Amino acid sequence: MGNAKINRVILIVLDSVGIGALPDAGAYGDTGSNTLVNTAEAVGGLKLPNLGLLGLGNIAKIKGVPPEDNPTGAYGKMAERSAGKDTTTGHWEMSGVILDQPFPVYPHGFSPEIIKTFEEKIGRKTLANKAASGTAIIEELGEEHIKTGYPIVYTSADSVFQIAAHEEIIPLEELYSMCRVARKLLSGEHAVGRVIARPFVGRPGSFKRTTNRHDFSLKPPGETILNLLHSSGCRVQAVGKIEDIFAGEGITEAVHSSGNPDGMEKTLELIRRQGGGFIFANLVDFDMLYGHRNNPEGYAGALEEFDRKLPDFIMALRDDDMLIITADHGCDPTTSSTDHSREYVPLLVYGRLLRGGVNLGIRETFADVAATIAEIFGITTGSGKSFLGEILKRDGE
Repeated sequence: MGNAKINRVILIVLDSVGIGALPDAGAYGDTGSNTLVNTAEAVGGLKLPNLGLLGLGNIAKIKGVPPEDNPTGAYGKMAERSAGKDTTTGHWEMSGVILDQPFPVYPHGFSPEIIKTFEEKIGRKTLANKAASGTAIIEELGEEHIKTGYPIVYTSADSVFQIAAHEEIIPLEELYSMCRVARKLLSGEHAVGRVIARPFVGRPGSFKRTTNRHDFSLKPPGETILNLLHSSGCRVQAVGKIEDIFAGEGITEAVHSSGNPDGMEKTLELIRRQGGGFIFANLVDFDMLYGHRNNPEGYAGALEEFDRKLPDFIMALRDDDMLIITADHGCDPTTSSTDHSREYVPLLVYGRLLRGGVNLGIRETFADVAATIAEIFGITTGSGKSFLGEILKRDGE
């Protein structure tokens, strides 16, 4: 299967690990955002020797991560061509689908018509209907939710319709059913990127969100690299929220995870299996637990945790594997904003059939990832420019 000698690609998305504001970041209120660099400065330096060895410190000046004279990986950074800075847009673009228009956002909450129709369809009233932090909104309205049984509906700077409910008040399956109602309702001009179930447990003063979150995304508007690979008979394995982001499209096997440690273990299990294909993993804790909560110490700890695990991934790779590590947007935990930030994302590529130390420069679009994967497997995609020719070893190297 495939071109060259590569038979499998492992793509790991470090959710929100951006590496500097894009030229148009000011239009998004993100001037000065730099998730990696600012986090490193805030904690007095990051300890990322394994990412550094691949070339992370060669992409930008990151405190604690010096540039390598002879990186083992190829390195660069990618600009987002699509409008927006959300999870769905970033993942779709790296899979080859570039959006001309951003998803709709609702900084002042959803229209009365949307909420009224939603309430009629679920047979209950709702609480909140405003933009808010997910942890703050359940502290504010969790007790009222328990008393009334009304779900908490809120949004953020992202294109999301989120429904929070206590698992003992609204059982998970009922919450998921409400999300399906909202997903069907939110179409056309109100087609938000994701409807998200946000279950929680606990008592007033000690509410805690659970790992039973579930995202109900739109289907991508065009064929992604997942669709193309799947149609060609190639195995596509998804870890974490990848299945949700792509609405199940083009996926052979989906493995859900409860956070970064679990996601890393499950990705490692797939890498250790035999066979070719594509493994696509998302590690969400950087964004969900630390970026949105403006916690640079936690963010740094999660980065260092991934770095400690990276040698296990490297050791598990076969000779015909390619490992790509990147991100989908930024979420700088050091700025006043708790929202995603419009940033470049790092690009690190490693494999025993690939040349290390290659500077891949600034890629014009995340879709270069899809174009590279397409070239490896001998299929055609309409977006992006492959970097395979820049890094593939020649005979005798």
